[in-house]
Amino acid sequence: MPSAQPFAPDEMETGRRMFAAPWAFATAASSLASLPAMAGLEIAFAGRSNVGKSSLINALVGQNALARTSHTPGRTQDLIFFSAGGPLTLVDMPGYGYAAVAKEKVAAWTGLIHDFLRGRANLARVLVMIDARHGLKDADIPVLDTLDRAAVSYQIVLTKADDTKTAALADTVAKVTAALAKHPAAYPEILVTSSRTGAGIPELRASLARLLAERAPV
Repeated sequence: MPSAQPFAPDEMETGRRMFAAPWAFATAASSLASLPAMAGLEIAFAGRSNVGKSSLINALVGQNALARTSHTPGRTQDLIFFSAGGPLTLVDMPGYGYAAVAKEKVAAWTGLIHDFLRGRANLARVLVMIDARHGLKDADIPVLDTLDRAAVSYQIVLTKADDTKTAALADTVAKVTAALAKHPAAYPEILVTSSRTGAGIPELRASLARLLAERAPV
């Protein structure tokens, strides 16, 4: 699916170089008190459990096992920070919408996520992963509402596009685009990706390179 805002060759190259660097685990936080000091810019990855969030992070950085992937919902219980030593930090957030975890755990993780979203001044954008095969689900809406209330810019990234026929994918993009019109903090452009084939990954890298350039101090 072509980008609504085509990226210039230099943005594509900058994005490629930015994620060609060796990324590594930096720290994990299970509470506000254990969050690392704010530095540079952060991009957070949110999404329902098993939406392919960890696989997307691994595809983005070109590493097979930076973010842990699991078929067990709720395995990622902390905010996980990854760094390549530069001005950008990636934050893997606990998946939401799972049912096989104690309600008290879910409440604790949800509280941490919402506090993080509301209080992280250097959080440049949240990438909300949506399964291209299913589109927006009920579990996604409270997260979008929280981001709206916190005035945190967020962008929808469709995952698993390779498992979706062209017509169905176009229909999903149209429906999600229409739904986003009701959400003031939503970035209007939807990115369509496949971690398995690599489709859309160069554009995702370029979009983050563009964001970093826009937010760089003058």
